[in-house]
Formats: sequence, structure tokens, C-alpha cells
Amino acid sequence: MAYSKAWLNYQVVENIRFPFDTLYAETGDKRIQIAAQELQVAAKELAKIKLSLVSDSSQIQRAAKENGAIPAARVVKGGIFLEIDGEMQNEESYRISRQGRGLVVCGGGESGLLYGTFALIRIMQTDPQLLSKICSGKQTVEQAPANPLRMLNHWDNVDGSIERGYAGNSFFFVGNELVIDGRTRDYARLLASVGINGTVINNVNVRGAATELITERCLPQLSRLAELFSSYGVKLYLSLNFAAPIELGGLATCDPLDGQVQDFWKKKMEQVYAKVPSLGGFLVKADSEGRPGPFTYGRNHAEGANMLARAIRPYGGLIIWRCFVYNCRQDWRDRKTDRARAGYDNFMPLDGQFDDNVILQIKNGPMDFQVREPVSPLFSGLKETNMMLEVQAAQEYTGQQRHLCYLVPMWREILDFKTYAAGKGGDGADSVADIVSGRLYGQGNCGMAAVANTGDDENWTGHDMAAANFYGFGRLAFDTALTAEEIAREWVRCTYGCNREILDCMLPMLLSSWETYEKYTSPLGIGWMVNPSHHYGPNVDGYEYDRWGTYHYSDCRGMGVDRTMSGTGYVSQYNEPNCSMYEDIKTCPEELLLFFHHVPYTYRLKTGKTLIQHIYDSHFEGAMQAQNMLLNFDSLKHILPPGAFERIHTRLKVQADHAKEWRDRINTYYFRISGIPDEKGRTIY
Repeated sequence: MAYSKAWLNYQVVENIRFPFDTLYAETGDKRIQIAAQELQVAAKELAKIKLSLVSDSSQIQRAAKENGAIPAARVVKGGIFLEIDGEMQNEESYRISRQGRGLVVCGGGESGLLYGTFALIRIMQTDPQLLSKICSGKQTVEQAPANPLRMLNHWDNVDGSIERGYAGNSFFFVGNELVIDGRTRDYARLLASVGINGTVINNVNVRGAATELITERCLPQLSRLAELFSSYGVKLYLSLNFAAPIELGGLATCDPLDGQVQDFWKKKMEQVYAKVPSLGGFLVKADSEGRPGPFTYGRNHAEGANMLARAIRPYGGLIIWRCFVYNCRQDWRDRKTDRARAGYDNFMPLDGQFDDNVILQIKNGPMDFQVREPVSPLFSGLKETNMMLEVQAAQEYTGQQRHLCYLVPMWREILDFKTYAAGKGGDGADSVADIVSGRLYGQGNCGMAAVANTGDDENWTGHDMAAANFYGFGRLAFDTALTAEEIAREWVRCTYGCNREILDCMLPMLLSSWETYEKYTSPLGIGWMVNPSHHYGPNVDGYEYDRWGTYHYSDCRGMGVDRTMSGTGYVSQYNEPNCSMYEDIKTCPEELLLFFHHVPYTYRLKTGKTLIQHIYDSHFEGAMQAQNMLLNFDSLKHILPPGAFERIHTRLKVQADHAKEWRDRINTYYFRISGIPDEKGRTIY
């Protein structure tokens, strides 16, 4: 099946200024060879220029001398040089500058050079004015990655299915076999183009998925895949089954303090790394939602993680340990037990006990990728532990890639959240971005991860515009200073060219879509009103009496969860002044009001509206905005390629219709339970 090139869909840029005809690069390293090839393709397709490649080192040196290019101006007339500068900030840094009569793309290492090449191509695609300034020597572009680790977590199963997969089946696995083909290479190319440097290819959630992958049968293919990824600066990671000593080793236990278990993992890591020496490490989900873990044996998570970390340490590998741990058999009658508390309660007492090659991977909020949650308090609390922020590009609770929901604005807010980890009188370097980048505590094993939203659909992500979340995660993880609008502009221009009508239509759609989705589903931070298990579609009481602990406690008087000090006490997990801000209903941000407080329907918000009227209004507004997106998109019918237009239009129609269903289901429920009519007299059933 044919598939799209996504944002690497190079289209001719009119009036582009790119006055070069020769490319100088010593292509001994695979990443430099790929960088040279990418630049040649881009120059031809974007600027109609054929770049001749000179790769022989003696010819490059001779050309440099003939043009007076030693050593300060190492360029020649009409030439571009791809170079390594070991004195740059780190090996993934890059610099693009005019030197002498040519252009130099410089990397701190081979990966940095590859990122710099893709950055130059991106500038060619999106910003002719900046390109002109660079080519004329008026501006230099220099960038170091904000986060050491920038990873995708795939939930692909070895049978070819994808848990929470909304874009077809896996392109890694077909019929229990690992597949390596042209699409695998193009996937690695997409990762490198936005600076993603690691990927976990198999599902962390399904029992047994990783057990099979670390057997002799699969290791040769994994070695090939790791080598392919490495040529694009990407490390391969696997999800690991904590119960493998039982399933593979025939042991009666997987107790992390048992000598036989430790010996099993030591030998298994030796076997794996002998065949796949570049493997980055393993992602582990333990003691969560039925997954086995150290709790089974009376051990804590530091003991479980460190056991694996010590087995993998000789090979430079990492253990990434998910903090999604909670009691999933909660009694709905119990108003004090609070699932939101679980991550902090389980992991804060262990701060400082994890080995330095262990990273705790923490979801952005304390629950589970809802349309809006407060930032997890673990980021505020842990100070001696490596941390990685986990977000979800797969839209499990945000429309499942049938609805447009651009999530970069949410991720931007999370990164900007002030944790006050350095105290109220600190120097201000205490945002989530400062913590997960390692800047605050000087940690090197940290960064950002996203649950991937890809599949084998022709457009990679099911909904064509969902690719903006894939692209946006990579760009934001590499450069956390970028705004959601900057990233959206780039994505539109890279994907569809510099057509002003497309940008003027799609940019507002993207930037408003998260707020629109929130309005017609679950505003004010309540979340969860979805059908159980598959999490799509409105069901107010879907989880209200369930064991998963995701309640809204709606009654005839009001709704919301009391997480104040007199309620579940969850607010106490935040540093001041955030704790007091959330505790007081008057200062609690209203977008999170129902997450922290049980609120009467007659309570007046800052707008002067009652809570119940806000519920009615927001759902009507959201449904109308979804309908308007569909109508506005119609203007692109004769501008976009027909296939892309039809695919997007079909999904926007589904979204508009589904938004009405959300509106009517939610509003009817609260009208019936409260008995309070809509002040505007609109139809509520």
C-alpha cells in the first residue's frame, strides 16, 4: 500500500534563494551519508537545484585551499559543507551559518549534523526570509536539544494489532514476525527529521509481548532494526515483561531480591546485548493494571528497577520505569481513597533510592491522559531521581484520531507549569520543562516520551491532521521554547506547501481544536465521561461505579471531586503556593475546578454564570465550533489534493456529528439530575 511522506512532502517553493550547486561531505558515517542524500533530494524538489556531491576528503581539502578556506572559512563558491565540530555543546547540537562564500551545516556529532540538515530543509520549506538571511550571512541558526531523551512509546503487539491504535495495524509486526522494510526506514526518517532519538516498538501493557522479543528467535531481526535506527540517530528500546524469569527461565518467582532471578537477568542481558549492542534499554510497567511487579513479593519499586538496572549497566543501557501504579480495585463508596494520589504516594518515599540508569516515566497528570488534568505532583516532589515526562499523542480520550485535537497547546502548558520545586524564593528555574530536561537538578538521564499515534494507514496517523501531534511532539521535545502556533505553522507548511489559503484555514482549526474538544466533552477538569474500555463516546456514568477510581460524584446538588485537605487530601502533594491555590475554590483555576472541588450547580464562576449554565453553554459552543470547522474546511476542496481533502472532510463530519451527541447526552443528563433549565431556552432532551 502506498503511504504519504507526511511533513517530508517536498513541494517547489517559489522564489527560493539557495545559491549553491556543490555539496561537500565526508560520508563515511551512515548518518552523514543520509544527511547528504536528504539535502540533495530537498534541493532538487524544493529549489529545482541539483547538488553535486563531493565526498573524497582530499578533494574537499583541495577545494577548500583553492578557495582560501583554511581553517576559518572552510567553504567554496556555491558550496555547502557538512562538518563535525567536537567543541559544540553536545553531539546532538547543530549550527547553520554562512562562512566565506558558502554555507556550513555543522554538528557536534553525526546525529547533530543530521538534525542540522533537516533543520535547513525545514527552513527551506517554511521560511524563505530566514533562509535568505542565513545564505547572505546575516543570521546564524544554532540549536542544542532541550531534552537528552526524546522518545516515542509504541503500543504495538507482536500479532500486528495496536492497543489504542487509531491508524490501522502495526508496521513493525505482522503475523508475530518483526518486519523491516521501506516503511520502517521512512519511519526512522520521520523521527530524525524532528529530532526524536529513541523509540520503544512494542506494547508496555500486554502480558508476554516483550518476553518473546528477547529470545534467540527475534534477536537477529532486532539487531537489523537497531542498526537501521542507529543510521538515523535513533536508539531502539523494548518493553520488558517483569515476569520473564517465570515465563522464559522456568523459575517459580520473579522476586527482584532472589539470587536466581538476578542471575537470570544478568545472563539474559548478556545474551541480548551480544546480538543487539546498540539497544538503548527497556521500558517497564510493573504492579499496574494486572501487570506483575515487585509488590507481589513485598518489595518496592526501587528494588525492582535497580535489579534490572544493575543487570543492564555493563552495556550502558537504561531502565525506564513507568509510574502508572495505583490500586485498580477501588470501592466507589469510599470517598477518601483517591487514585490521583497513588503515583506520589508510591514513589515519593523512594526518592534518591533509584540507580542512576533508572528513569521514572511520569504521566503528565495524576490520572490517565484526560483532556485536562493538573500536572502530576511527582514533578514537584522528586529531587534525587531521574524523571521523564510521558504524554499521549494517541488520542485515547481525546477523539481517537477521528476528532481533530491538536495536543501541543496542552503539552506547552504542562512544560510551563511552575512547580516551585526550588521553593517560593527560588530563581524561577523550576518549571516542568526545567525538571525533565535535567537543568534544575543536573541530571543526564531524563527527557520526554509520547505514546505514539502511528499505524499502517496510508497517512500514518489515521486523521491526516493528527500528524501534527506526531510532528509537534518531536519539535517540542527538541526545542521546548517553541510555541504551539510556531509548530502548527511549520507542520502545515511542511505538509501542504506555502499556500496561504491552506495555512489560514488549517492554523485556526489546529489551535482551537483542543479547547473545542474540551468544551463539548468534559470541561472544568472533570474528565472520564466516556464508554468503558474503548473510551470513545459520551457515557456520564460509564466509570462512576467502576473499580478504576475515576468518579465525578454528580448528584442533584452538584458535582466534582473534593480533593482539598478536608477531602482526599490530594492538594497536599503540591508545593506552596500551588497547594493553597488549588485548596481554595476562589483561587483554583476554573479549568480544573471540578477536579479539585465538589461544586454546587448554583455556584457562580468568574464569568457570572452558574456552574450548570456553564455546562450547558460550553457544550453548545463546542458543538457549534466543531460544525464551523467542517464548514470552514470546505473552502479547501479545490486546493488540497483530493485524497487528503476527502479523508479530512470525512473525519470532520464525524466529529461535528459526534460533538452534537456529546452535547445532547451531557446536557440532558445534568438537566435531568439537577432539574435546572437552560437560561437561554435551548432544547435539552
